[in-house]
Amino acid sequence: MTELDVAGLQRRLADFAAARGWEPYHTPKNLAVALSVEASELVEIFQWLTPEESARVMEDPRTAHRVVDEVADVLAYLLQFSEVLGIDVLAALAAKIDRNELRFPVPENKDRHSAE
Repeated sequence: MTELDVAGLQRRLADFAAARGWEPYHTPKNLAVALSVEASELVEIFQWLTPEESARVMEDPRTAHRVVDEVADVLAYLLQFSEVLGIDVLAALAAKIDRNELRFPVPENKDRHSAE
C-alpha cells in the first residue's frame, strides 16, 4: 500500500475484528472509550517532557517506536469509530478545515515570522 487508502484500512480493521468475533464490542461508545485510552497513552509519553525534549522525542529509537505505535492505535480506533458511524473522515476533515478558515481568518498584518 503506497498511498493512504482509508477505506482499505477500514476494511482491514473490520476484517481483523470479524475474524476474532469482536464486532459486538465495537460499538460507538466502546470505540470512543478505546480511542480516548489510546490518546492518553500517547500523552503519557510526553507527560513530563520539556517542550525541547518533546521536540526531540523521535531521536530515541525506543521512544520513537512507542510514539509510532500509539499514533497507529489512535488512528485505528478513529477509523473504526468512523466506520461504525458512517463518517467519511477525509470529508469531515476537509469540511472542518473550511469552517476553521472562515472562523479564523489570516490577520491583515500577518508578520508572525518577523525577527523584529
